[in-house]
Order: sequence, then C-alpha cells, then structure tokens
Amino acid sequence: MAWFFVVHLSRAVVPVSVNSIDLPRSPGVYLFKTVDGRVLYVGKATDLKSRVRSYFSINPDRLMIPELVKGADEVSYIVTNNPSEALVLERQLIREHKPRYNSMLKDDKSFPFLVLTEGDSPRMMYTRNPPASGRRWGPFPDAGATKRMLQLFRRQFGIRDCKELLPQGCLSMHIGLCAAPCIDNIGYQSRVEAAAKVLDGDAQELLSELVVEMQGLSDSMQFEEAGKVRDLVAAVQKTLSQQVISSRFYRDCDALGFASRGDLSMVVVMQAKDGIIQSQESWVMIHRDDIGQTVSRFISEHYAERTPPRLILSPTPLVDSVSAWLEERRGGPVEVRVPHRGDLATLRKLADQNAEVQIERQGRKQSGSLEKRAADDGARLLGMENLNHIVCFDMAQLQGDEKVGACVVFRNGRPSKKEYRTYIVKQDVKDDLRMMREVVERWLKKQDDWPDLLILDGGEIHLKTIEEMLNEHGVVDRFQLAALAKREETLHRRGAEPLVLDRMGRVIVHARDEAHRFVNSYHRKRRGKRTLKDPLEEIEGLGAKKLQALLRHFGGRKGIEHASTSQLQKVPGIGPSLAQRIRFHLNGS
Repeated sequence: MAWFFVVHLSRAVVPVSVNSIDLPRSPGVYLFKTVDGRVLYVGKATDLKSRVRSYFSINPDRLMIPELVKGADEVSYIVTNNPSEALVLERQLIREHKPRYNSMLKDDKSFPFLVLTEGDSPRMMYTRNPPASGRRWGPFPDAGATKRMLQLFRRQFGIRDCKELLPQGCLSMHIGLCAAPCIDNIGYQSRVEAAAKVLDGDAQELLSELVVEMQGLSDSMQFEEAGKVRDLVAAVQKTLSQQVISSRFYRDCDALGFASRGDLSMVVVMQAKDGIIQSQESWVMIHRDDIGQTVSRFISEHYAERTPPRLILSPTPLVDSVSAWLEERRGGPVEVRVPHRGDLATLRKLADQNAEVQIERQGRKQSGSLEKRAADDGARLLGMENLNHIVCFDMAQLQGDEKVGACVVFRNGRPSKKEYRTYIVKQDVKDDLRMMREVVERWLKKQDDWPDLLILDGGEIHLKTIEEMLNEHGVVDRFQLAALAKREETLHRRGAEPLVLDRMGRVIVHARDEAHRFVNSYHRKRRGKRTLKDPLEEIEGLGAKKLQALLRHFGGRKGIEHASTSQLQKVPGIGPSLAQRIRFHLNGS
C-alpha cells in the first residue's frame, strides 16, 4: 500500500487522536490534507512531532486551527536535514498547492537565487526573481551567506556583476573585482565554468586555497584580513549546504530511498521538477534480503500506472530488463543512476533518511500486520471473504529427468514452511500438465484442512486440467482454484475473466514466486545427489551397506571390477544372483 507519509486523523470532537499521532522529532514540513488529496495547510517545524501535536491542544493559539483540524483527514510530512531546508521546502509547497489556510501566501516573499546569464560574457546576479533563461542556483534561505558567495566569485574568479559591458571598463575592473571581459574576453569562459563548478558542489579546491590564504594571513598577523577570508569559507560551506532541497540538476527526477528491518522494507520516492523537490510518497514492501529485487518490484508496481521521469536515482544498480521496461513505459529514454557524489547523491541520501524515519515508525506497529494486510488486499481483489490460507504448486524437470513438484503454504500472508511439501513424479510422463495432476491428486488425498485458494503456476490449460481432476474427486467446490501465468502476472479463475494483478495481488505473486524458488531448490538438490551417486547403486539389490562391504573386501572399485563371480560371493550378503548382476553391470557378461 502506498502512503504519502500519512497520519490519519480522528473525527472525534475531543482530540483523542493526538495520542496516536506518530511523527519523528526531526525538522521538516507537514501538510494537512483532505481525503481526496487537497492540501489545506502547509507548515514547517524544527520538531515535527511537537509542532503537529500542538494543533490538537485544548486551547489553540490561532482561530483557524479548530476549523483546519475539523476539515483535514490526514497529515503528511517530509523530513529535511535542517530547519533551513524546511523553510525553503515550505515555500515551494505553498506556491505549488496554494493551501486555503496559508495566509502567508499574500506577501509573496521569495528567496534569493544566484544566476549566470547567457551570452559570451555571462554576468552573475543575486536576485529574488530569476529570469527564465540562464543557469540558476537556489533558492537560498540565508541571504547574507549568498551575498558573500557573490563577493567571493567576483574576487576569486573575476565574474562581472555589472548590467552592461562598457568599452572603457568599470570601477570593479580597476579594483580587481572583475576580469574585464568587456575589454578582453580571452579566458573569461573558463572562469565562469570554475565558478559554476563550485556552485554545483565541487568546492573542495577553492576551500583549500582559502584555508591556505587564511593561514598565511594569520601567520603574518593580519588578523582582520584572515577573519574576512574565514567568513568567506563559512559562506561557501553554508550556501552549498542549502541546496539539498533545490538544485539545477533536479530536472524531472525521482530519487528512491530504501530502508529495511528484517522482512519489512520501505521505499521512498522524492519527486523533483524544475529544480525543486515537489513531493514524496512511501511504499511498504516485503523484503527478502535482496535490495535489487525489492526495488525492481517496487518500480514495476509504482510506474505501472504513471509515466516514469527522465532520471531515476536508485539505491542499487538495476538489471537491463527493468531499464528497458521503464523506457517502454515512458516512450523515450530513462536514465537510472546510482549517484555517489554531488547534488544528486545528496538528494538520494535525503530520500534514504526519510525511508529510515518511516521504517522506524512502521516497525513500531503490530508485528505481522504487513503480511496480513497483503492477504486482506488479495481477498478484496478476488471478492473473497478472506485469504488466510493459500497453497501454491509448481513443477520442475530437466529434459524429462528428475521430475519433481512442490507446494508451499501461506498462513495470514506469511510462509508456513513446516507445511511445505516436495514430490517425486512417479509416472513416466514428460509434460507439466500430467505431472501437476499427479502431484495435486496425491496432495488432495491427504488433506483434511482445505485452503481458501489453491494456486497453480501456469495458465488456462493447467486450470482446466486440475479442475477436471478435482471434479472427479468431488471437491471442486471446497476451495477457490486459480492459475497464475508469468506473462503480465495474469490470474485465471473459474467463471471469471482473466485478471492482471496489481499491488493488491502481491500476496498471490509472492506465493507463486516462493513455490518456484522452493521447487527449483529441491530440483537442484536432486540433480546434485544424482551426480554424486555411485553407478553401482543402480544395481537392483545392491544397497549402501552391501556396497560398503564390497569396497572394504576388495579395497576399492578396481578390485570389484576385476573380481570373478565366485570371488564376489565371498563377500557377506552377496549371493550368486546378485554377484552375476554385478559382473554383468561392470563387464556386460
């Protein structure tokens, strides 16, 4: 089930629901929303838990709060690294959703940006209303630090800030704060790119130079000048740290965060467009120790009914088939990246932080509720009263050899491994249909506890074959029967149209995948045993004990191969007929 980091509210007049509100004590943004997703109010907080709880106090500090709480159905939230990021994100979400109760919309306050204009001699601007063209960074909540950054770029790189190019130069050129591209443009573009590189987050080289300069000024006892350089270092670090919420790299991008606790995992999607984080969603998933499989399964569910973005930031590399499927869904290229540094890595780490918060919150809920909820979702999808007992069959063979079958059992959405069973096919058949019929029939004869649903790994033909067999035994109406085809995860049932499973059918897909894993594991084990088996064990009447006696008597296989029939009969337990069979098996005579 997908959440938007939601806490549902009680409709009771007395605010008893405050005790059940489970929010982190972290900085972030919270949104009061209606059941249809309409945002009523957006706020920021240094401590989300304390701030949201204050809305349910007996004596609220604002007149609009009782009306807001009465009209809201849920509270969603996004965790940020610090209050400054919460401030920027709050403003962005208010502009996007235009909530009814946010009176602060009226002042239309904006945060500053740094902008590099277009052209042969770009100008760097500090502005609260950035133009549509040019490269921009921000918004930055700390205007003072941003202005000091602009001064740094003028001093270190000579980036011009004048509105027009003057043929005779300007005052900034004469005092060393501009490289004078109006007179000589050679090398100016490389200065611009160096400044842009710093704003993109690669400021280590510049910071190292500033630290060396500060140390030199301090050693020469120019403490006032050293203090100014120290302030510049702080301005660079502070300004760059403010770009988690926004960056020019966040263009049509989804960042996936991942966290897990045992079988429970949380995948968070942070959606960014036009350089700003827009929103996020969180999904609870069943996790089986492989992050790649869990994330791939999430992607197939999440983007099945929506268009993927151009860029997806993943916590782990994905197989090529997933990337190809995403491009097919989008109808164009989709880049899947695992960033390790820069703004994109920072954004993805923020998604991880939100996933950690959510997994801790989910883990505090009742154990086992995730699997039970998956079973309940499956029951609703199939129109059944419950789906607490599932049995699933699968078969395996290798070119007609080692034909085996297996069934797995799920109770309340969880595997019940003590009830798993394996079968060796006894009939001399090679097709899956007759193999499955034999195995299900053998299972049937030993049952006294009927499942809610019997699943076959196959299609319509498997369904009809097993249905005929159940009808012959008079138990066709004791439980529901279905066959799950791997192609598009299509479920075939008696008297119903084929159903392509979505996330509500995840318990059915999980049961089929578990049956497939279990039967293949058993098949590999059987093949391994056959490879290690001594050829002499194929002789009728020659068991392990007699074979061991032969090996001890003759000192190994070579001695057995050269022994006569009379010599073989001297071994305890080896009679004349068995000795002849051994000779015939070894020598053909």
